[in-house]
Amino acid sequence: MNKTQKGAWFALGVSILLLVFIAIVLRSMFAPGGRAAGVRLVKVWIWLILVLLAGGIAFVHWKRRPSVVDCDERDKCIKKNAVLVSFVSLWLLLIAASIGPWFAVGQEGSILVCLLPIINLSVFLAVMLIYSVAILVQYGRAGKGEKS
Repeated sequence: MNKTQKGAWFALGVSILLLVFIAIVLRSMFAPGGRAAGVRLVKVWIWLILVLLAGGIAFVHWKRRPSVVDCDERDKCIKKNAVLVSFVSLWLLLIAASIGPWFAVGQEGSILVCLLPIINLSVFLAVMLIYSVAILVQYGRAGKGEKS
């Protein structure tokens, strides 16, 4: 497994973890007990995320053999295609994030201002998730029937 794949697995895991964290925060914000209802759970999740981030960064940057090349032409092509896919998905998700609240609260309704950064962060994490999946799918497809 090269550095690009390790980075993709790391970003995939962090994206999923943070999307779950955002869902927990949103659920606790609108819980009947008010905003302070899930503070202890949020603190536990923050520590869990920090520990996993530290371990993941060490995993990504740890190199088994010094003779292994970090990046070659195939890796650059895979990254370029993944960026293209994530760029298209970014625009689609931004359109959905702009139209979604309109359908949720109607034309005359309003949303809380504190939800706007959460919506933007969710779009960013979803794009990172798509980028990581695009990289892993391309590595899974690559090498089928090729001659060296």
